[in-house]
Amino acid sequence: MNEIFGIPIQAFMGQLMLGLVNGSFYAMLSLGLAVIFGMLNIINFTHGALYMLGAFAAWLGLTYLEMNYWVALLAAPLCVGAIGVVIERTMLQWLYKLDHLYGLLLTFGLALVLEGLFINIFGVSGQPYSIPDQLSGAFNLGFMFLPKYRAWVIVASLTVCFATWFVIEKTQLGAYLRAATENPQLTQAFGINVPLMVMLTYGFGAALAGFAGVLAAPALQVSPLMGSNLIIVVFAVVVIGGMGSILGSILTGLGLGVVEGLTKVFYPEASSTVVFIIMAIVLMIRPAGLFGKEK
Repeated sequence: MNEIFGIPIQAFMGQLMLGLVNGSFYAMLSLGLAVIFGMLNIINFTHGALYMLGAFAAWLGLTYLEMNYWVALLAAPLCVGAIGVVIERTMLQWLYKLDHLYGLLLTFGLALVLEGLFINIFGVSGQPYSIPDQLSGAFNLGFMFLPKYRAWVIVASLTVCFATWFVIEKTQLGAYLRAATENPQLTQAFGINVPLMVMLTYGFGAALAGFAGVLAAPALQVSPLMGSNLIIVVFAVVVIGGMGSILGSILTGLGLGVVEGLTKVFYPEASSTVVFIIMAIVLMIRPAGLFGKEK
């Protein structure tokens, strides 16, 4: 069989794999947003800028320090996580008792400042980041060639996403985190350092964005605009999955990436809007999102 629904199988599977890759980025970024919103109740518009910072950290490390990809995969998220900690300690900690709108406006403004700063330094043209030698080439699947790097992005993203879900939902540390956000006074009374846990939670969410940025660097051009081009779609993913739902963000991100990829095969004109069409339909039927909890 050389066709699926009248589409050549190579084109169909190629778009399916591209959708999985895009869905992996959506899952990683929406996971970080869900962690920060679910634990801290902050709508974090800085997330796209943190994703961009992760890619630039890898590129700057390679260009000026000769840091290879594998070292950057560890170092860049740590650097971005440290920046997240500074943001939380110096700005966000004063907003937790205020309306969500204040956190949204602050993080949106901070994202614009970071993006403008990098545009001023590096311009809007993208910087190339080469694929590491170990991940160059492709697997021959018979009906198509699957680039090794795309396969690596999918595996790495799913591993980090489900490891994060397991820690938050199934371990004692995750129970402490949930308790610290749901009832901070009572949790503090049991001797748990709530401000420290809140700070580390935001830092971890930022590090997830940085990790996604490093994964994206060889697949995309490293550009100051890469975060702003993606963050609106990622917010739509989080809304569809359910604000604060960890598993919902992961599954919805992957699913919508595949839907978007297949839409490019069957109806390319709708590929840029299909996520928002799905969001509108889901919100009409289930305002809390597919995996969100109705209040």
